[in-house]
Amino acid sequence: MSAISVAAWLLSAVAFAAINNGAHCYSMLHGGSGKSANSLDDSSIRSGPYFDLSTTNNVTALVGKTTFLPCRVKNLGNKTMTLQVSWIRHRDTHLLTVGTYTYTNDQRFRVFHGALADNWMLQIKYPQIRDSGFYECQVSTPTPISHIVHLNVIQPQTKILGAPDLYINRGSTINLTCIIWQSPEAPAYIFWNHKDAIINYESTRGGVSVVTEKGDSTTSFLLVQDAKPSDSGQYTCNPSNAPAKSITVHVLNGEYPAAMQHGGQAKQPRLYSLLLCLCLLLY
Repeated sequence: MSAISVAAWLLSAVAFAAINNGAHCYSMLHGGSGKSANSLDDSSIRSGPYFDLSTTNNVTALVGKTTFLPCRVKNLGNKTMTLQVSWIRHRDTHLLTVGTYTYTNDQRFRVFHGALADNWMLQIKYPQIRDSGFYECQVSTPTPISHIVHLNVIQPQTKILGAPDLYINRGSTINLTCIIWQSPEAPAYIFWNHKDAIINYESTRGGVSVVTEKGDSTTSFLLVQDAKPSDSGQYTCNPSNAPAKSITVHVLNGEYPAAMQHGGQAKQPRLYSLLLCLCLLLY
């Protein structure tokens, strides 16, 4: 082998070794030994507190029903003497709690935290629409860290189709439909009232039944067969988690009240007068 060939071979060997060594160093600096760069997020490597991001950062609550905003701080240990976990309301940058103490005059706010637990849940009693918005769970590390939770407080809606008045003939079936929507959960129950008394579906009157269908919205159908004048009056749909709504039912004996005539004969004299005036203008 010539001197030139030997020199070329030596240079190639040195370059290959340098490349391998550089790759090994890069691997060590970026989580080598079979661990990816994400392994830096492993709790065994962290030296300070951090948030458990598996908890939800969106909470939907019903008006008036106590709700909780989650905040789980990992690796805090016994540092609660030097590090504080606080809750801040973004709407007015109001400090609500510090540690386990409520810092606001609004006593609806309170923190739940066990002695050895990593949960720092913010309780809000009787939430209102105005409480909707962003809340920040903050840890007072040298460079503060925070976790944002969005609260959406909603008011379920109720309506009865055909309200406020329903006119039917005697002997017909009263069919009332109550719809509850904009609720994260279906109502636990729906009471129907007639003249302020809860309807008894097993009463001696008979022919009274209710069917409830649950889904994105909840619909309750009240059926009263063979309607009688005594079935007239106010009917109220009263869900467990939404405002009550009412409708007034009029069971007729063949008469037609003025409210119904407005769609028919009661308007005819006015129509004739308008036609007469039009003819006079044309001629």
